Amino acid sequence: MALTSANCLPFGAKRGSKGGRQRSLPLVGRIRVGVHLRKNPNAIALQSNRIAGRWPEHSPRKRVFRFGRIAAETAMGSAMDEGRDMTGLSGKQPSGAKGVVVAFSVPGGETIYTHERETVAAVARTIAALKGFAFREGLSDGGGDGRRLYFVPDDSLLAVDALQLGINGPDDLFGGVVPWRLATTKAITHKLVDGSAARPKEWPAGFGRAVGAAVLPGYTAFSRDDALRAAERLLQLGLVRFKPPRASRGRDQHTAATVADIERLLERYPSSDLREYGLVLETELRDIVTLSIGRTAIDGTSVAYYGVQRMTADNAGQPVYGGSDLVVVRGGWEALDGLQLSPALSLAVAQARIYDAAMDGYPGFFASRRNYDIGQGVDSSGIWRSGVLEASWRIGGSSSAELAAMDAMKRDPDVQIVHVSAVKQFGSTAHLPLNAAIHFHGEDPEEGQITRYTVVTQAIRGPVGEAGRSSF
Repeated sequence: MALTSANCLPFGAKRGSKGGRQRSLPLVGRIRVGVHLRKNPNAIALQSNRIAGRWPEHSPRKRVFRFGRIAAETAMGSAMDEGRDMTGLSGKQPSGAKGVVVAFSVPGGETIYTHERETVAAVARTIAALKGFAFREGLSDGGGDGRRLYFVPDDSLLAVDALQLGINGPDDLFGGVVPWRLATTKAITHKLVDGSAARPKEWPAGFGRAVGAAVLPGYTAFSRDDALRAAERLLQLGLVRFKPPRASRGRDQHTAATVADIERLLERYPSSDLREYGLVLETELRDIVTLSIGRTAIDGTSVAYYGVQRMTADNAGQPVYGGSDLVVVRGGWEALDGLQLSPALSLAVAQARIYDAAMDGYPGFFASRRNYDIGQGVDSSGIWRSGVLEASWRIGGSSSAELAAMDAMKRDPDVQIVHVSAVKQFGSTAHLPLNAAIHFHGEDPEEGQITRYTVVTQAIRGPVGEAGRSSF
């Protein structure tokens, strides 16, 4: 679908179709490593920063949902007035702005929640402040009034659509541009069961082989017969995870112990989705820790990062993604080489770079944000495994943390490492650090009471050295 002001909805508006990306991370990991370890070589513990402060009980909670306004308007009162606007703009556009940051929703993508919309807007406004640009929501026929445009889409763009917007390289957007539609889903992560397997015309035959050392045992199937053959092979290793490529927030994923389980799940999976989008089957891990490894670049300034994803309970008591604790270092991938990382974390970084290099080799691909979720855990046979859960060449759950680190580095050129957390909490008793940048605090129509914020916990100047030692 062409990207025009006519078919691009206002930023964050509801869409009828679901699919396209995984906004929250799956609860189960996958990935294979070339070496199998019977025990985890490092005790990787989920670590959360202990933060002080509580939202004042007396503060009024008037909920005003306006597209693009940071959460200073989702929870009113003196306490929010003390909160830090992540962009420093306080809703004002810079005078003499040399360009415009444009946030918009990609047609056909997944409907995002109100709190996600507000967080995306916060990231886009931060980028505008870093660049000295104005901020705008939605594509319009008016263009940028002669000023340069920088785009923040809420999903990866297809190359053909990027060209229509004048996006020619990573300096033109926050996110990424991919050569084929399937690259926006987790379907490309695994190879087909064999050379005779069904596949769409755009299937990148060599990609699965290129990332084989960085993913769990698994297959992608586009027919029922192929799915059953893949299941038979994988079940020899233990439990299998059934994962529709477009399923988001860990939904619609199931564990299968037998071929009969897969058959029952296939009966409920639409045949049209199987033919068009495929189905991922992979080895299931238990005691999983999910890591975030990536790099981000804006205007020639690059950062790389590693971190661990938090889990929390939503308002229904179900475990969901609760944010990420990151260590962000100035520089590109090579900056991570100078850090003193644990063996397990070093492996995760290596796998992310294998996946990244494999995609980099395809014409039409480029990205200013490259995030790879790495799952590390034990399979049914007791083998410890590690690997890329999925790639994200778009704005994501930890983007506000990445931008907060870049902002700290811009303010102080001597800062080399930033410890920062992007946090999502459910319920009405969220604990808030005093220096938190609050993106949303209030009632989300779909997910209930929720708070989203970002907080920088440490900024380190001078040589990396011991400061780069990993704590997990």
